[in-house]
Amino acid sequence: MASQPDFADWLGICNTKADYCRLLDTKQWEAWSQVFTEDVVVDVPEAGTPPTTSRDDFVWPLSKLLAEVKTAHQIHSPQITIEGDTAKVIWAMQDRLLWPDGNTMTGFGHYHEEYRRTDGGWKIANLRLSRLILES
Repeated sequence: MASQPDFADWLGICNTKADYCRLLDTKQWEAWSQVFTEDVVVDVPEAGTPPTTSRDDFVWPLSKLLAEVKTAHQIHSPQITIEGDTAKVIWAMQDRLLWPDGNTMTGFGHYHEEYRRTDGGWKIANLRLSRLILES
């Protein structure tokens, strides 16, 4: 049965997502990879590619793609429910990307995620990004 999280779980999940944003934006790729389970499924429909089904297939290609891009990711208003060792979370989000040639992108939308409790804490096991607004 799904329940509201206790504070320790809520904080652990929020800290995992905070790490996601900070480590991504500061390009700490090895540390960023550790916020995901090895079998993470990532779906970003607007990318036009099929969902990735492993941490390595998601993290390392993205690290090359964003190597020279300045990024800022902000998340807000988590809605968290927990069932055993699995949590479902919806985050409101905003991201901003600035390419070296001066092109920019700003997106607003939601992360729809599933987290799994592991020996290393809460990890993202499934991530789907849905943007409501995309400005360039």
